[in-house]
Amino acid sequence: MNSSAGSKVVVTGATGNVGTSVVGLLSEDPGITSICGLARRTPEWSPPGTEWAAVDLASEQANLTERFEGADAVVHLAWAFQPTHDPAATWRTNVLGSIRVFEAVAATGVPVLVHASSAGAYSPGPKDRKVDESWPTHGWPAAAYCREKAYLERTLDVFERDHPEVRVVRMRPAFLFKRESASEQRRIFGGRFLPGPLVRPELLPFLPDVPGLRVQALHTDDAAEAYRLAVHADSARGPFNLAADPPLDAGVLAELLGTRPVRLPQTAARSAIAAAWGLHLLPASPHLFDAVLHLPLLGCARAHDELGWHPRRTATEVLQEFLDGLRTGAGMDTEPMRGRKAG
Repeated sequence: MNSSAGSKVVVTGATGNVGTSVVGLLSEDPGITSICGLARRTPEWSPPGTEWAAVDLASEQANLTERFEGADAVVHLAWAFQPTHDPAATWRTNVLGSIRVFEAVAATGVPVLVHASSAGAYSPGPKDRKVDESWPTHGWPAAAYCREKAYLERTLDVFERDHPEVRVVRMRPAFLFKRESASEQRRIFGGRFLPGPLVRPELLPFLPDVPGLRVQALHTDDAAEAYRLAVHADSARGPFNLAADPPLDAGVLAELLGTRPVRLPQTAARSAIAAAWGLHLLPASPHLFDAVLHLPLLGCARAHDELGWHPRRTATEVLQEFLDGLRTGAGMDTEPMRGRKAG
């Protein structure tokens, strides 16, 4: 995208964890003259050069073409994680809503589409080495989140074939955290009644060590920088893995929290999660737990080489910041990111 004369960027899902970081970075970019943030509920928070519009992607009446007219790029971040007990509802927002975004991009002639895919789109893979972007993206079929992300990968395959004039970038980040996202993510995955202040070393005599639970994390602001670079990089196309080192497992987390890991069988951990999910006490489903156990580790050489992107924070620094946010009920002045301290 030629930014010499300034550019307009539309961001869907602009008030969530990733959206607030992307909008914040774009508002500081001298090559971006205007940002249109789309969200179901418009916020009081408004960085320089940003205008807001209330749009529900799940609605067939969502008028995206009006919002996309004249845009130089669309960054598509909107995603619903809940209700996990109603996959048809998340399908309407995540899959059908995304297809509406893609169709509006083509209809209005937007030249750049940067789409938020995920590590969750990948098929099961290794935990002892890293895979590149050629690893299959068929997801974990039992988990709605992975199923939806994988379906949109196939949808974009067709979109790119039919619309070669659009430069499509697919970001596949690891788990994204920042201090301000702690309250939102506690509600999404742990439930609104999980007390954040309990995440303290002195209250954790041991940490469950589940075989296969080895994942990657990334600061949301570092991911947002990759999105910003992709908007400007005229040659950037296709998928990019995004993650920070080191990979996180029970040993790393126990050291961070000053406690000790204790081996817990997968079946025991899954049974506890399934029981809590079945009783509607825990939003995160056992199917997502299964998917996490099978996620491959991501190699990010392509993002380093082609985008010039490198994370500024280690995964342990990211997790430390996030845990601090949990304890204090950190948040932001948007509806999804409201800080709420559960006691």
